Amino acid sequence: MCTRLLIQYSVSYGNKVKSSSKPALVFANSKGEIRDYEGLTMAGASGELYLCPDHTELIELPEGSELFVLPDRLPVGIEPDTGEPALLDADPYTGATGISAVAAFMSPAHTAVYTAAYQSQEKAPLLPLFAYTAVGWMDGKFWVAAFRSDQDIRQDIAGFNQDLINKRTAKKLKQHQDNRLIQHLGKCCLTYGCPAARNYFLGRWEAPLPSSPTCNAACVGCISLQPSGCCPSTQDRIRFAPTAREIAEIAIPHLENAPHPVVSFGQGCEGEPLLQAATLEKSIHLIRQQTTKGTINLNTNASLPDAVEKLAAAGLDSIRVSMNSARPEVHQSYYRPSGFSFKDVRRSIEVMKAAGKHVSLNYFILPGFTDDPDEYNAFCELIASTGPDLIQLRNLNMDPEQYRKAVQHAPTAPPLGMLHWLHKLKEQFPALKFGYFNPCLNRED
Repeated sequence: MCTRLLIQYSVSYGNKVKSSSKPALVFANSKGEIRDYEGLTMAGASGELYLCPDHTELIELPEGSELFVLPDRLPVGIEPDTGEPALLDADPYTGATGISAVAAFMSPAHTAVYTAAYQSQEKAPLLPLFAYTAVGWMDGKFWVAAFRSDQDIRQDIAGFNQDLINKRTAKKLKQHQDNRLIQHLGKCCLTYGCPAARNYFLGRWEAPLPSSPTCNAACVGCISLQPSGCCPSTQDRIRFAPTAREIAEIAIPHLENAPHPVVSFGQGCEGEPLLQAATLEKSIHLIRQQTTKGTINLNTNASLPDAVEKLAAAGLDSIRVSMNSARPEVHQSYYRPSGFSFKDVRRSIEVMKAAGKHVSLNYFILPGFTDDPDEYNAFCELIASTGPDLIQLRNLNMDPEQYRKAVQHAPTAPPLGMLHWLHKLKEQFPALKFGYFNPCLNRED
């Protein structure tokens, strides 16, 4: 397992590095202590390429981010004189071996430009299901190859007071001892620190409505269920299907009272919510009988378009369709679907748009894959033909090498570069929005 170090300090979001400056490589010594080494410049990885990040591709490490020490992976930096990649295989201060590469796991609303640059050693263990962003050190601060992809502060760590969270959560759990879903969210909040669950108990913004213990896909990077012997899931999956009443008991007061309220089926602690479509439909009717405020959203793999159509008719306002790729064969390699195909995913998007509803694509970002020219062209075709409203730029939480192997990534041309990729998309689709979170669609809130 990788070592996790929580870094908490105040930063100015979006503060860019000076054009004449370059962060130094960071590594972990045999004791797990993180050090910087000015003999090599920080490098970033884009697929199997090692590159020196440009000043426009760097920001200060966001507050609330974490640093990971990556076992059996040697750090790669850039030679300042030649600009060539260089492997650091020993502690430059002591000569000792057993050093490791270091990566950043960024706080929400930030998207990677490069992943951490390293070379895996023989029998290196599989990395846990997190994202691994390139990080360096300069002027007494950590810097990451990334950009802020959403200015919404709903999950910024500065907005979470743990004492208040503990107090509010305990009170609500006591008030709703017979509601299994509220009790489940209490665990998500207090055990896993889920930002969405925290916001529910704080009575603000987006609240989660996990609803399905089962799934119709076996995603390689599933964060709630992994086979024995693989990397462990990051949280336990919900073990029951809540009733429509239990769901409505959360959603109605939240939509009535929270600022800019959103309630969302489909969370990291569950399977595919469309498998509980009948219950979801009933709960939406119950909710809309009591309030017209806020946004009812569904986070989904979009596998069942007929179910999506029924939910839209019941009053579902938006869906967020998760996808790793716009290429059917690559999508199938990752999702390993049971009983559906990428055609069904496209059809679900079309159904929602035909109903006049909002569609986001939760597009997993992995530098070197996402900005692959073939992937870019397929993604553009999907956007042009289905007309989504928003692209959510979510980092892929998975060992990058494992992912590329799982989807058999074989690039035919160099990657575009993530910032160039984003610029091209904005230029080609000027009406398309980009962000990180599910938006409140400004009903009566």
